[in-house]
Amino acid sequence: MSTDPYKYFRVEAHELLEGLTQGALELEKGAADRAMVGSLLRLAHTLKGASRVVKQPAMADLAHGVEDILSPFRDAETPVPKDLAQPMLQLLDRIGTGLAALDHPASGSVAPASGTAFEETLETVRVDVEEVEGVLNSLSEAAVLLRRMEHEAEALNQARRLASQLVEQMEPSGNPQNGAGMRRIRPLAEELSNTVERLARRFGSGIDEVQREISLTWECANHLRLLPARSIFPAVLRTVRDAAVALGKQAQLETAGGDIRLDAHVLVTVRDAIIQLVRNAVAHGLESPEGRTAAGKPLSGHVHLGIERRGNRVAFTCRDDGGGIDVAAIRRAAVKKGAVSPRDAESLGLREAIDLILRGGVTTTTTPTGISGRGIGLDVVRELTARLKGEVSVDTASGQGTTVEICVPVSLTSVPALLVESDGVHASIPLDCVCETLRIAATDIVRGAAGEFAAYAGRTVPFFPLSRLLKGVVALPREHWSAVIVAAGADRVAVGVDRLAGSGTVIVRSLPPVAAATRVVAGASLDSGGNPQLVLDPAGLVEAAGQPETGTRTATALRPPVLVVDDSLTTRMVEQSILESAGHAVEVAQSGEEALEKARGRPYSLFLVDVEMPGMDGFEFVARTREDPVLRDTPAVLVTSRSSPEDRMRGQQAGARAYIVKSEFDQGLFLQTIQQLVGC
Repeated sequence: MSTDPYKYFRVEAHELLEGLTQGALELEKGAADRAMVGSLLRLAHTLKGASRVVKQPAMADLAHGVEDILSPFRDAETPVPKDLAQPMLQLLDRIGTGLAALDHPASGSVAPASGTAFEETLETVRVDVEEVEGVLNSLSEAAVLLRRMEHEAEALNQARRLASQLVEQMEPSGNPQNGAGMRRIRPLAEELSNTVERLARRFGSGIDEVQREISLTWECANHLRLLPARSIFPAVLRTVRDAAVALGKQAQLETAGGDIRLDAHVLVTVRDAIIQLVRNAVAHGLESPEGRTAAGKPLSGHVHLGIERRGNRVAFTCRDDGGGIDVAAIRRAAVKKGAVSPRDAESLGLREAIDLILRGGVTTTTTPTGISGRGIGLDVVRELTARLKGEVSVDTASGQGTTVEICVPVSLTSVPALLVESDGVHASIPLDCVCETLRIAATDIVRGAAGEFAAYAGRTVPFFPLSRLLKGVVALPREHWSAVIVAAGADRVAVGVDRLAGSGTVIVRSLPPVAAATRVVAGASLDSGGNPQLVLDPAGLVEAAGQPETGTRTATALRPPVLVVDDSLTTRMVEQSILESAGHAVEVAQSGEEALEKARGRPYSLFLVDVEMPGMDGFEFVARTREDPVLRDTPAVLVTSRSSPEDRMRGQQAGARAYIVKSEFDQGLFLQTIQQLVGC
């Protein structure tokens, strides 16, 4: 028996409380009829009785108060007055406070909410998520044992083959004495062979049946531990209602996708983020009734919460029909907060404004209230989403509204993964973060001051061998790498491994506290032999590669970028890597013609130009920029394999400020020359 006297009461009471809360909100809309009143009375009566059983008279009295509000309308033909919703909600809030005051179990498990607010069918069974976790763990162990039995079955098959060979060796020979002995032994050998063969068939068939049953049971238990997304709807609906009442606005919540199921731990965390989003939508998105009237909109604003399954991830989309994000107001708030200078605020665009409010601390509300005004709402959303290894994106249209999307994994424990091997280490990478697998030649990996880089999708991404990261060993020279392109948000990294070992679903287990792990390790799983293997964290891999966060800028990068002009991809990548590691923003062009077109479209701090290119060569490009009144003041540096005095003189005559020979390349001198020319 459980040592927690309130364990099952809390589960039931929360379900009943959610049903009563949703009913009160429907009552406030004028949607309560006699049938709904009857359902609510049954919920309140059940809560009252359960409270008395566990000796919670205060909650029982509050539930009785809910009955007192609803009882006069049980058989009435007239609708329930809307103004009764407020006192009913106040009683329910006090019940919720009482529930929160009870001692909580040490496990912190989350009980699944009922499937329907007003109808509990006999098929509904309350289960503890931790107990389901126990079933899944036992099934995992059983699957490991079954795989070991499969290995034993192979030994039985080997015995069958040996028995068959023994029978063949007992064929009659020309020696009469040997023939008589063989005739006596042969029937025994044949019987042995037949017996072993029957055992092998039955054993193999039994293993197949057990494997099918374990797989089916595992799928059912895994589905059971996933909760329907609609479990969070009552809390979200209440949040929208309370925020609208507090701010004197009118708001309606529409929901979709409630049947999609998620890991309980994921759903509980994402619920807190969604509550912040809908509160922000009402507080910052929806206009006041006067503002909506002036804009030609209905008095009541709409907040839509949609949930959509996308492969192994789920997208939560919160959309409102308000006024959209006011970039000018964010600029003023950011300057007032000291987040940006007045000069930088003038160039602050929509994307930068969104990044600011996602980082927190910036709010457009002038006076803080209980609903908003401290600039932490979206910061909480970002932090909670990052905890789930998800992404958050924001889109807005002036006068039409704002859409915020949170995309998270369905489960943090059952994960489809790519299996890899590197220097004897077996590891798994979550499949939904794998963009592509490539075969990369060692000669295509370029090295710069910031590390090693490889080309992918028209840009450079950091590259590092997995063995170096996990074991701290230097990878042995090789001609080719198997590379996994791993994504975390907008960032990409190429992870070099020895081989790809296939894909499969792994159960992620937490590492014990005594097992220290680096940031790149999310947990561990068991392979078919019961051996542990690492499960890698995509965000940790990107972080370990030293890739800067998207949107960060150094003081140097605020200057106009350097334009690198070279028809060689490798050279462009090397120069770009060196310059970016020194803090310069860089753009690239593959030809003199492309570079000239880019130069006429925006300012650059410097041109870094190859000489030998098809079409317009480097000498001609530099000469033409010196003749252009707009481009003549932008310094140009020629980087070439030509080292003759004549070529150096020609470069000087064309107007190049420096001439760098590739065979004499020195990275320190190269950066010193660039920094002198751009004035930093």
